[in-house]
Amino acid sequence: MNDRDASEDVLIIEQHGDFLVIAVSRLIMGLDHSSGEILAGMILNRIREIDVPLVIVDLAGVELFDSMFLSVLLRCWKSSVTRGGMMVICGAGERALELLKIVKLDLLWPIYRDREEAMAALSSD
Repeated sequence: MNDRDASEDVLIIEQHGDFLVIAVSRLIMGLDHSSGEILAGMILNRIREIDVPLVIVDLAGVELFDSMFLSVLLRCWKSSVTRGGMMVICGAGERALELLKIVKLDLLWPIYRDREEAMAALSSD
């Protein structure tokens, strides 16, 4: 997988004003370790470009994800908060939300219904 394939097929990274929005597709489930590292690198590079990274991970396109993607999320969160920013989740379906609750990450990351709600909450903080 090259960077272009990873970006277009597995996730879309967009800048919306002060927010970095990462929209994830269902293809996240089939990634191997090296592909996960490529994705993590792409996201982390974008986070480093922002003075105070406000990251919204939109999970509306996935039903479930695995430990490899959880690792990517944790690395992105750490990079965001280290630089004075914040990371939130939005659009998580029932199964993805259940997974986040099982591993207690719902206590670490605020979870919102959709992008608009996440952006409004981050704007008010």
